[in-house]
This record gives sequence, structure tokens and C-alpha cells, in this order.
Amino acid sequence: MARATPQNKIPDFRAGDTVTVHYKIIEGDKIRTQPFTGIVISKRGEGVSETFMVRRIGADGIGVERIFPLASPNIEKLVVERTGKVRRAKLYYLRQKVGRQATKVKERFGDIIVPPVVAEVIEENAQDVESTTEPSKDA
Repeated sequence: MARATPQNKIPDFRAGDTVTVHYKIIEGDKIRTQPFTGIVISKRGEGVSETFMVRRIGADGIGVERIFPLASPNIEKLVVERTGKVRRAKLYYLRQKVGRQATKVKERFGDIIVPPVVAEVIEENAQDVESTTEPSKDA
């Protein structure tokens, strides 16, 4: 059985995380990327048929939910903005919440996710600090 591994560009995330999905939209002969930012309220399935549902609050406080296949070639990238601390695998209770309460999920601090760009800047700054704090051999 051949196993497809399309998930190499998708980071680990779970229900409660706030993510931005950059999704390719094909309109006639034009292709554009549309970001969709929201809270992951569920993940289901396994393998190639795995999907996840993202919910955000749209215009006039109307909730918008969208289901994305995890193995979709139309997902250009997925960025985890915040990691949420929740005690449920499915957050369907957020559908009954209104306004700010609908987006309120505690943040998980145990798993610190540092974007690679920030990590590179931190490493460069650390090297600069090391070079300036080396003890002089004159003393």
C-alpha cells in the first residue's frame, strides 16, 4: 500500500489553535491566495481523508466555518498564530457564543512555537552579543 505524505508542509496543530490557512482560489484562468484566519474547532479522519474545520467571526458578527482537507494541494501554507489550551477535541460549543466570547480560548504556554524567522534573528543577536562580551586578553 503506497502511502501519500502530503502533510510535510503542514505544522502540528490541534483544536483550539488559531491558524491562518493560505488557500489557493482558482477563478477562471487566474489563481490567487486567500488567507482564512480562525480557530480550529475540530479535526477528523485519518490519512488522505483527514480534514479540519476552522471558524472565524465574519462581518456583522456572523460565524463562518470552513472545512479544509489536510491533504489538499490547494493549501499553500498553514501558520499557527496562537496555541489554545482546551479540554475538548471538538469545540462546537463556540457556535453558541457571540462576539468576543466566540473567540476566547486560553493560550497554551507549555508548547512555545517560535517561527523560524524569529529564531534566526535571535541566533544572530546572540552571536553579536557573544562577540561584544568576549573578555579582553589585556587584563
